[in-house]
Amino acid sequence: MKLLDIAGQLGCRLEGDGELEISGVAGMEHAGPGQLTFLANPKYAPKVKHTKASAVLVSEALSGQPIACLVSDNPYLDFARALALFYQPPTPAVGIHPLAWVAPTAVIGENCSIGPFAAVGERARLGRNAVLHSHVVIYEGAHIGDDFLAHSHAVVREFCRVGHRVILQNGVVVGGDGFGFAKRADGTHFKIVQSGVTVIEDDVEVQSLTSVDRATVGETRIKRGAKIDSLVQVGHACVVGEDNIICAQTGLAGSTVLERDVLLAGQVGSSGHLTVHEGAIVYAQSGIGGDVEPRTRISGSPAFPANEWLRAITAFPKLPDLLKTIRELKKKVDELEQNAKRNTTT
Repeated sequence: MKLLDIAGQLGCRLEGDGELEISGVAGMEHAGPGQLTFLANPKYAPKVKHTKASAVLVSEALSGQPIACLVSDNPYLDFARALALFYQPPTPAVGIHPLAWVAPTAVIGENCSIGPFAAVGERARLGRNAVLHSHVVIYEGAHIGDDFLAHSHAVVREFCRVGHRVILQNGVVVGGDGFGFAKRADGTHFKIVQSGVTVIEDDVEVQSLTSVDRATVGETRIKRGAKIDSLVQVGHACVVGEDNIICAQTGLAGSTVLERDVLLAGQVGSSGHLTVHEGAIVYAQSGIGGDVEPRTRISGSPAFPANEWLRAITAFPKLPDLLKTIRELKKKVDELEQNAKRNTTT
């Protein structure tokens, strides 16, 4: 593909030879001749002179550099769009594989692809262009929108609802039972029926081996545009807000509410029955024990404001020396007090 054509499709301004043939995209250190790379942060501009790429996506044209440039308002985003121009994952053939099972009462939309050993239960509904790879299971009564993509071993449980353009990576479970038990008088546990559902809105992606539990009553809801990483646990009756980013190994206890544009870094834990308000950022390995104010940043376990946490963690390695100093000061104060008492007595 000519660089001029790429510029047109991405809406970028071309600086340099538009007739260059581009065969693919790569990071700056690994790109070779005939490839397009990107520079998202201008402070790394000196690295451009060492790249072997034929062209670079930048936020502003580079002076004194022989490399062709595509000038973009968002080089990282346009690099991602350029990737999509060159890499398309395999597209399964439209139709139901002979080794798949689809219940007679299921409703299958146009142009769906259902792979070998996939199963679609009674009264389930699939929208148009759905792709179910091998071993995907859609339980009875589940309703799924258009352009759904489920990779092998993903599961959508009974009566759950999934919107349009949703992607489930390998091993995702939507609507598994919430963790609910009532304790009997003898100490044994009675399983509480998880009668609610899980609702996944449009344009959500859930990465591998993540579980989004169904509610005891009511619903668990993942709102439009949320992106959930691998190995995440979303407990029953949680709400994950619009455009949230939830990173790997995060766990949300039941009835946690995340408002829009929340970011939870890796290994964050929530104690449940709390709200993380709009625009908040929770740093990695933080433990959320209460509500988080809008557009704040918190860290630590238990978590508290990130700027205070940074000061606290800086002081932490110095605590032994500080303790030693305090003890020495206390000893001197005690000596002064004893001297003062002696002087008063005499």
